[in-house]
Amino acid sequence: MARARQLDADDPLAAYRGHFIGAESSLSYLDGNSLGRPLKRTRDDISRFIEESWGGRLIRGWDEEWLDLPQAIGDQLGRAVLGAAAGQVTIADSTTVVLYKLIRAALAASTGPGRNEIVLDTENFPTDRYLVEGIAKEQGLTLRWITPDAAAGVTLEEVRAVTGPATAVVVLSHVAYRSGHLADLRGITEAVHDAGALVVWDLCHSAGSVEIGLDASQVDFAAGCTYKYLNGGPGSPAFAYVNARHLPGLAQPIWGWMGRKDAFEMAAGYEAAPGIRGFLSGTPTVLAMIPMRGMVDLIEEAGIESVRRKSSLLTAFAVELYDSWLAPRGAQLSTPRDPDQRGSHITVDHPAFREMTSVLWERDIIPDFRAPHGLRIGLSPLSTSFSELYDGMAAIRQLVDG
Repeated sequence: MARARQLDADDPLAAYRGHFIGAESSLSYLDGNSLGRPLKRTRDDISRFIEESWGGRLIRGWDEEWLDLPQAIGDQLGRAVLGAAAGQVTIADSTTVVLYKLIRAALAASTGPGRNEIVLDTENFPTDRYLVEGIAKEQGLTLRWITPDAAAGVTLEEVRAVTGPATAVVVLSHVAYRSGHLADLRGITEAVHDAGALVVWDLCHSAGSVEIGLDASQVDFAAGCTYKYLNGGPGSPAFAYVNARHLPGLAQPIWGWMGRKDAFEMAAGYEAAPGIRGFLSGTPTVLAMIPMRGMVDLIEEAGIESVRRKSSLLTAFAVELYDSWLAPRGAQLSTPRDPDQRGSHITVDHPAFREMTSVLWERDIIPDFRAPHGLRIGLSPLSTSFSELYDGMAAIRQLVDG
């Protein structure tokens, strides 16, 4: 415990933990990669919105602020978290719907005869796989599967091996949802482009915990949720990124009134709004966007580089505790050991973990279980302390011992 306390004492971001509800409790929350803690300011932000903006301005709020929120928050998210210049990010819909829009738009933008294949991997999050399977069926396309090491993730070499003249779109996750493997976003994007194809990245497990650099890597399209490391709350809306070079003339498949040019004209026929606004469909979920602004403010203040440094230190400490406590008890690390090749969570497998998870939750130790027998230790850099991690891992060790 002395080492954990020293790491906390040396942590330049330690004070940020005080911004989160519940962080002062004895609970060990090791699932920030599934749902982030709420910010204390969120109570005031939502209350103020209800009293002043919604309750005070009523319908006038749409003209005065609300219609611009998806792009305003999107621009800040791009600047502070994604490495994306203004005008390329918007907040809209769920991750599933956003990914559907982006994949269909990427297919429409893919050029060249004979490009009838979508590349994806067997270890990607189920939504991504289901979506691509459905799109391939409705569009008459062929799937090319990558089967990566389940304890690692998709490699540059594997992408190069399956892409070529028939590839239209490649759909991958930046951080693997189970293993935590951090893909080579820049290298893989370049390889996809070398094959003449386009790439759609899922950033759900990386946005807010690692540096991304979408513009610098010339990424085509990306999507991600906001309820993990961006602390937007359960079901908070996702974001869409479209590189500016693709925006002119790009078509997305879900035509709704809010994505139309001059939405309030209510005219016949659909003409997409210019730029990233054209990726909206229905009415923006204004109330659900309020909580994420506070977290984006914090990340921008701390700096995503500093957030990433703490993420690496947290996962390194988790691996250190695994080596000392869980490996000798038959557990298996299913996450890359190199901190540069993992995101902000690790996965440890043991046959006893399925039954143990409910017991841990009852004792206020909250990791995440992933079948068949993996515990994900998710570490949200601004809200998780080293002592909290130590306590949680100690409780896991104790239960394994019986």
